[in-house]
Amino acid sequence: MKKKEKDNANYLDMIPKRNDAYPFTVEEDGSVILDVENTGLFNLIAQKLFKKPRISHVHLQGQGNFIWTQIDGERTVYDIAQLLKAEYGEEAEPLYPRLVQYIKTLESYSFITISK
Repeated sequence: MKKKEKDNANYLDMIPKRNDAYPFTVEEDGSVILDVENTGLFNLIAQKLFKKPRISHVHLQGQGNFIWTQIDGERTVYDIAQLLKAEYGEEAEPLYPRLVQYIKTLESYSFITISK
């Protein structure tokens, strides 16, 4: 097994949990919008000088909307993958590498945390 496949296999046992610091809304069409507060000195200056918003709205797209709604702090990445495959079928392929990368991206922005 390649190292990348091994990392993904281990990642499938992880449990993602939404970060409560980022409130979100689910629109009628299923779109998920995360609210991100722009804090810190640089953001304060940008808000004052350049009229930047205090809160940015991050719109998830496509399958990301479905994935976000499945993250509940109890399901593993593998469980979410199975639900994603049932919902989207072949459209979700390549399932595991794509899902693991998406989960890692959400984690890198601190939108979620990962536990074992």
